[in-house]
Amino acid sequence: MVFRNVPVPDQSAFQRDPVDCSVPRVYMLVVEGKLYHSATRQKELGRQIHLTLNRARQLVTHNFPHTLLALSQLPLDIGARFTALLARGEDKWKNWNHKNRNKKKRKLLLDKLVTSQLGFLAQRRLARGVRLNHAEATLIRDGHHTVADLMAIGKMMLGRRHVLPSVTSTVHEVFVEGTFPSGTYLVTIHEPISTEDGDLEKALYGSFLPVPSKDIFPDPDPEDYHPLKMPGAVIPVKQSRIMLSEGRKRISLKVTSKGDRPIQVGSHYHFIEVNPHLDFDRLRSYGYRLDIPAGTAIRFEPGDSKTVTLVEIGGNKVIHGGNFLASGKVDLTRADEILERLQKAGFAHTPEPASDITHIDPHSMDRESYMRMFGATTGDLIRLGSTDLWIKVEKDLTSFGDECTFGGGKTLREGMGQASGRCSDDVLDTVITNALIVDWTGIYVADIGIKDGNIVGIGKAGNPDVMDGVYPNMFVGSGTDVISGERNIVTAGGVDTHIHFITPDQVQEALASGVTTMLGGGTGPSTGTNATTCTPGPNHMKNIIQACDGLPMNFGITGKGNDCQPQSLREQIRAGAAGLKLHEDWGCTPAAIDTCLSVCDEYDVQCLIHTDTLNESGFVEQSIQAFKGRAIHTYHTEGAGGGHAPDIISAVQFPNVLPSSTNPTRPFTLNTLDEHLDMVMVCHHLSKNIREDVAFAESRIRAETIAAEDVLHDLGAISMISSDSQAMGRCGEVILRTWNTAHKNKLQRGPLEEDRGTGADNFRVKRYISKYTINPAITQGMSHLIGSVEVGKVADLVMWKFSDFGTKPNMVLKSGMIAMAMMGDANGSISTIEPMLMRAMYAAHLPRTSITFVSQASKSLGIIDSYGLKRRVEVVKNCRNISKKDMKFNDVMPKMRVDPESYLLYSTSPLFSYCNWLYLLAIDSGNALRATWESDIQDRTVQHITYFTLVR
Repeated sequence: MVFRNVPVPDQSAFQRDPVDCSVPRVYMLVVEGKLYHSATRQKELGRQIHLTLNRARQLVTHNFPHTLLALSQLPLDIGARFTALLARGEDKWKNWNHKNRNKKKRKLLLDKLVTSQLGFLAQRRLARGVRLNHAEATLIRDGHHTVADLMAIGKMMLGRRHVLPSVTSTVHEVFVEGTFPSGTYLVTIHEPISTEDGDLEKALYGSFLPVPSKDIFPDPDPEDYHPLKMPGAVIPVKQSRIMLSEGRKRISLKVTSKGDRPIQVGSHYHFIEVNPHLDFDRLRSYGYRLDIPAGTAIRFEPGDSKTVTLVEIGGNKVIHGGNFLASGKVDLTRADEILERLQKAGFAHTPEPASDITHIDPHSMDRESYMRMFGATTGDLIRLGSTDLWIKVEKDLTSFGDECTFGGGKTLREGMGQASGRCSDDVLDTVITNALIVDWTGIYVADIGIKDGNIVGIGKAGNPDVMDGVYPNMFVGSGTDVISGERNIVTAGGVDTHIHFITPDQVQEALASGVTTMLGGGTGPSTGTNATTCTPGPNHMKNIIQACDGLPMNFGITGKGNDCQPQSLREQIRAGAAGLKLHEDWGCTPAAIDTCLSVCDEYDVQCLIHTDTLNESGFVEQSIQAFKGRAIHTYHTEGAGGGHAPDIISAVQFPNVLPSSTNPTRPFTLNTLDEHLDMVMVCHHLSKNIREDVAFAESRIRAETIAAEDVLHDLGAISMISSDSQAMGRCGEVILRTWNTAHKNKLQRGPLEEDRGTGADNFRVKRYISKYTINPAITQGMSHLIGSVEVGKVADLVMWKFSDFGTKPNMVLKSGMIAMAMMGDANGSISTIEPMLMRAMYAAHLPRTSITFVSQASKSLGIIDSYGLKRRVEVVKNCRNISKKDMKFNDVMPKMRVDPESYLLYSTSPLFSYCNWLYLLAIDSGNALRATWESDIQDRTVQHITYFTLVR
């Protein structure tokens, strides 16, 4: 980027540091648009022009026309790790070690440049009076001050008026690492948005942009900052307390510290085993622990005396670890043996006189405190990201008081929440603790147990020796890793069933959005693949399956189904095709449809169809007749992406049709129509100079049917959402646009009938999450392994912060191993150093964490085995005996009719029982949605229908 009118600093602004030519240095300068490099090693720069540092200073001093003087990004092949900011008057160069110059170093450089470029972007937006979003509201490293200085300055740069209201609730800490004269140090900015007006001079320092008046930013409306309007807001159940470890015995003991250093005891530490310098009646504490929230602790300073409440341990009541004083099952007949052992070991022990047993109430927590510590529980309401969708926790399978928590003094420690003496075969590989699961099966809190890449338990994990209710297959041991799920939502990985295999870069984009399975076809950016999701022929099939072997994504490849004779279709399925795709660009005739479906029936794979926009062989009725009642997955069921014009949407009424949408039309908003014409022209190789091509494209784009598509999704009449990646769709926005559609329908249509009176949107949320998880998995014969959070399924899971739900995952797991996660600078002292980006993790480099889905025939014949794949290979099954009734929460089949001239939709379905004939949706000249009727309508119906308005 070259900035114009950048002032050239006076020569005195530069520090006179001697140049050490023994250290490789690279500097660069743009003068009059020409790029100059300075390096002591010509080998690294090839034939590029070289300038020494002195020559660079000379250029500046001689006052070259400073309308074009700026720094530019360093070419990655230089491999330098520094930023040279001449325009700021800084002459700080960071050395680099040429011995370690490699791709990782270049990646680190890119991270720094990303941070710098984002900072410049934020500064330019501030100068224009644009409020910043979460990613832009960060402090850019400078290096002129002490750590303490920068911590103070960082809090003063941006005020609430400079950022979107939601940013104040999502940015609480910013971690950056600055370069100081003595090295690199961590700078933490706590509550960086903590003032009303901030200090824009500091925020725009070094940008040479004008500091705008604060009047350019609107005064914050206090109502915009209401806690319930914040992304991921939580409403705990009011006037309710949670009782911990109910039903267990409790005692009270006086404890005195006789040590000379502080002693801190965690909640689940066996109290009889604590530090020998704590003096109390140890025999009375036998089989007990502190009665405090799980993962908290009590601290004893030297000389402290405290009366503590102890609660009986749960589970099998077996003590392990500690100081080996009382190991074994709790048995009061062992009191003398234990007393002798602790006295011999020098543990302080003062018996208390016998006293009357009094009732001690269990420790309790208010719901808000519990939520902050362990996350939501039964009855709590959570706002999904920035949407207007609220979910209510239906149940909590964990155990109050015995929650699994990890960290210093927490519960998952040896002999406490972690079981002792159990081999790896008997314990989980990984446990996700206290997760809020959002799935078609329910919305509930549980621990998730993972073993050998699969979900083996959902419920209560931990140590059965000391915890109640631990599921038999969910033991935590020394062979178990932990992922903390508190205040996180866990969903199944997304399943995108409409992928054009144009570039492997789609995988990283989709995975970063929460998609873990991609089904489609193609061979790269060929003309055919740009338009159709077909991998034609066995040679291409083999090549693409092998090419995908190292990519961190589950795959299913679809062959080309357009042939009225079956021989070549069988070849493709035997070569590994997981389905056959019929596309109008290859000729989607009734003959081809019938043949393709017959072959799919023969091999138990799914048939996917993009019907004929041209209506060349017939209308939608003729295609439906060619289906002959057989199961078929219809792409672009609304028709903007392709299909019989204008009434392919009427296919939703048939029980054998499994309908899906692609995401560019999700949801229908002000800009939806304008982008679509060029999409169609480019993707389907059409010419604007041919009148018929333009008419073909325009026939697809109908505001009326796109608007109706929103409502049909909300009613559960369209069962799936996919992307149509790079061919009229965005592979990284399947999940985002699904929830945008749900949000828009909530605003326009109000609560669903099934949700009325519940105070939440659980039914609607289950309906929409099913559209990109379980339903596409069922449709494509993959639901025995993926598509939901259920025991026995592959642990392809996505974790979301409450505030980021549907937009930016926090972590993506493939087969129970972390494949992608939000991660900071690899050279950072902690993992959260900016820039925080979704980055590939270790599972992304392990092929066996991903699955290739193939036909049973290819597996049985040994053809797939001959490909030499390193990844897991599984067969699709049960594709042909399914119907729309198998679509979870999306099995509605309204009778539909589309007027061929006006494109208005009519329905006689009981779903629209408010009237006999309903013009479902129409568009008026003001781009607002309206509804009209042809019969008498009750008043309450009018109120409901006229609630439709278009989000602008």
